[in-house]
Amino acid sequence: MIALLLLAVALAMDAFAVSLCQGATIRNTGQALKLALAFGIAQALMPLIGWALGVAFSSWFAAVDHWIAFILLAGIGAKMIHEGRSEKGEEAKPALAGTALIAAAIATSIDAAAAGVTLPTLGVDVMLACAIIGVVTFALCLIGATGGARLGSHLGNRAEIFGGVVLIGLGAKILAEHSGWL
Repeated sequence: MIALLLLAVALAMDAFAVSLCQGATIRNTGQALKLALAFGIAQALMPLIGWALGVAFSSWFAAVDHWIAFILLAGIGAKMIHEGRSEKGEEAKPALAGTALIAAAIATSIDAAAAGVTLPTLGVDVMLACAIIGVVTFALCLIGATGGARLGSHLGNRAEIFGGVVLIGLGAKILAEHSGWL
C-alpha cells in the first residue's frame, strides 16, 4: 500500500504543477474543484487504460507518449505566455476549461497509462489502485489550484507567463527523460 501511495504522489506531480500555475487564473472554488476533478479523473482512468492495453502495446505507447505530452504541454504553455504578454490591464483571465482543460489533464496523465501496465506487480486490486491515484491527484491539484490562486493575485500577468514557461519546461523534461537525453 505504501508503494501505491508513493506511485500516486509521483504520478500526480505533473498535474499538481499545472494546477499550481493555473491557480493564478482561478477566480472561485468551483473552478478549482473543476480543475482538480478533471486531473483526478484523468489520472484515475489512464492507469486503467494502460493496464487494459497490457504489455502487448506498451512498447509502441512508450515510443510516443513523451511526444504527445510534450506537444500538448508546450502548446498550452505557449498560449499562456502569449496571453500573459498580450493582455492589457487587470481583466480576469479564464482558467483552463473545455478542450484545453481536457488536453492538460490528458497530457499530465500519459505517464500514468504506462504505469498502469505495472499495477499488477504491486499486488493490489487495479480498480483500488486507480481510485487511490485519482483521489491523491484530486487532493494535490485542489491544494495547488487554491495555493496558486493566492499567489497569482499578487503576481498578475507574470504568474501566467511563469506558468506557461513551467508547462513548456515540464513537457521538455518529459521528452528529454523518455528520449534518453537526461
